[in-house]
Amino acid sequence: MYKGKTFLVIIPARGGSKGIPNKNIIDVEGKPLIKYTIDAAIESKYVDRIVVSTDSEVIAKVSVESGAEVPFLRPAALSTDSAKTIDALIHAVNTLKEQGSTYDYLVLLQPTQPLRQSYHIDEAIEKIVEIGTDSLVSLSPVHEHPILMRTINKQGMVSNLLKTSSTVRRQDFPDYYKVNGSIYINKINEKFDENLSLNDNKLSYIMEEKYDIDIDEPFDLEVFKLKLRGE
Repeated sequence: MYKGKTFLVIIPARGGSKGIPNKNIIDVEGKPLIKYTIDAAIESKYVDRIVVSTDSEVIAKVSVESGAEVPFLRPAALSTDSAKTIDALIHAVNTLKEQGSTYDYLVLLQPTQPLRQSYHIDEAIEKIVEIGTDSLVSLSPVHEHPILMRTINKQGMVSNLLKTSSTVRRQDFPDYYKVNGSIYINKINEKFDENLSLNDNKLSYIMEEKYDIDIDEPFDLEVFKLKLRGE
């Protein structure tokens, strides 16, 4: 709780993963991948409850052993490749409400972004409450600057992605950021419905680029291991 507001963490972790089999619970330097996210949430000063939304009994068992709750299993229809995260979140909020638990804000922490720290969660919570907005999204500075990005039409002609001249010294490039997937916070109100686009959350929380990683392919796991070792 922070300033009278309650915060529910939902960690979505469905069983099917193609790029890396059993990705969410694969062992990384001695502990399951999902535990890095659970640990960060446990260490937060403000998180009231940590719930893993999964369709897998195995992931549920690992999650509970790691300190999270799994008070229900996610329906198969919300666990397919085409299922939307927002639908799983709505299911979680509604199921918990039916069980007698309601919260002011939902904090989405994806297990595939394991470098986020507890202080990132706390700073994001403090910011959304202090500013008083309905939604927040974490961002990281871009490495490949969009001022140098191009699209190519069917005739092979090049167009600038940004409608501006790219004849600019690199040190004068304007700042740009990308959604890094680490933290999403949304107020649980009438706007929290299936039309919500989490990546379009409004308030920014900027994280250093070194915390930006998305575990999707085996190569990403190796990069993560190197970062954990400080290499």
